[in-house]
Amino acid sequence: MATAGITRTPRTVTDAGLLRLALKADAIASGANGVLYVAAAAVFGEMFGLPAAFLYPAGAFLVAFAAVLFLIASRPAVSRVAVGVAMAVNVAWVAASVESLIAGWFPLTGLGTALVIAQAVAVAGLTALQFAGLRKAS
Repeated sequence: MATAGITRTPRTVTDAGLLRLALKADAIASGANGVLYVAAAAVFGEMFGLPAAFLYPAGAFLVAFAAVLFLIASRPAVSRVAVGVAMAVNVAWVAASVESLIAGWFPLTGLGTALVIAQAVAVAGLTALQFAGLRKAS
């Protein structure tokens, strides 16, 4: 719809199969990681070189983030703004992962370094899938 020469994009999308799939996949991965971080913080701390004091709040955040992603994906019309915020959170996660490796924030083991890299790649992939789903739904 155009108003005074300005084209507006709808704030929601209703035909969003790929987008919903990407959001739900992100929710499942985030929620599973979050539960593991909280439940096994001490074990993961030793295995990966990540302090439990970091894993508990990170895990709680991921569980909450997963719940929000499921909510966004389950709405009859998916909010573009909400998807944009979710994608921004994912981009921030990837950036923080890279920065943690470069700056040496944690005394990561080899397995911990592999975990941080794998998660950053997975999150970037899910974000790209969300972006593709958003574009396809346009």
